[in-house]
This record gives sequence, structure tokens and C-alpha cells, in this order.
Amino acid sequence: MQSLSAPARRPLRLTAAAAAAVAFVSLSLPAAAQPLPEGFLCCNLRTDGRWITDINYDEAGKRLIPAGTPVRVTGYGRQRVFVTFGDGSSQAIGNDYSRDLDLPTFAARYVVPQDPRIALAAAPAAVRQAVDAARVARGMTREQVIAAVGYPVTSENPRLDAPIWRYWLTSFEEFQVSFGPDGRVSEVSALPTVRQRVAAD
Repeated sequence: MQSLSAPARRPLRLTAAAAAAVAFVSLSLPAAAQPLPEGFLCCNLRTDGRWITDINYDEAGKRLIPAGTPVRVTGYGRQRVFVTFGDGSSQAIGNDYSRDLDLPTFAARYVVPQDPRIALAAAPAAVRQAVDAARVARGMTREQVIAAVGYPVTSENPRLDAPIWRYWLTSFEEFQVSFGPDGRVSEVSALPTVRQRVAAD
């Protein structure tokens, strides 16, 4: 029996053009061939009733869909993931600012197999209250911040292990969440008018 040569065991490295071609083929697959996760919403997300953007702006006329809401992916469109919630309502989650993620990967961020409220049940009361109010509190873990205010968009936050995450309350109002060496929130930085809407303390 012949053993595999070293080159055969090396990971395949795709050129940019080849990677783009693979992504195009993936998006061209029929819906039945793409993963359609079902489970729970990872985090608090805001909707206008039809559209949820990954930047999660807190704008007039939007309502909050809470973390842990039952949800399933029903298909994919151009930079959007179509979902149906447990109450039967259908919406789209727009990949507006995280487009380095392919749509199945993007969908798997937001539709998770385990209800995040299970892990949150063991958290201190102050953390649970902050998540319910879509606010960030000192001492939160990264997972708890995500449950409270959603994922930071990858266009501004390419690494989730970064010490600072940048968020926007609106298109002109930024806030930053800083993590200490222990991986927990050490500070929420923003203008006072913004901070009072996003920080729990």
C-alpha cells in the first residue's frame, strides 16, 4: 500500500479567483442543497417588520425580537437570509456589513441550535436584566454581549477576540465595548447621550 506524500496532506489554498468561484457555485446551489438551520435567535435583533440588518440600528419604528426566539432559515437571497419565526412571521436578515462571511456561515451566527437563554439563566441577575433590555453591562462575557446587542459587524470588527468591539446605535452614533484580560466587559464608551441608551450602568 502506498503512503500519501506530504503534498497530498497539505491544506488546499485557493486563489482569490478560485475562492470567488467556489462562493458563486455555493450561492448557485438550489435551496435544498444549502444548509437551512433551525433553532433559536442568537441575540436581540431589531426589525422594521420585514427587514433585520446585521448592524442592528435602534431606529424609530423598529421593534426588538428577543434572543431565544424560535426561528428557522427557509432560504437565501442576494445578501439576505430568509427566516420564519415561531409565530409564523417571515422576515429577512440582511448581510449588510459582514460580507466577508458567506451566507450559510452568516445564517449560522444568527440561528443557533441551543437557546441562549439556557446559558443566561446561570448569569447574575444584573446581566440577565441587561440582556433583556438590550444593554451592555460591565462584567459581561462576549457571548452575553452578543445576546444583548447582536454581533459586531465584520467590516469593522474582523476578529471576535479583539479587545474592543465597535457598534453603532444609529448610522451616526457609535459606541465601543472594551474587554479586559479576563474576557469580560470593562467599559462601554460613547457620547453621554448614546451611552445612557446602551449601557446598563
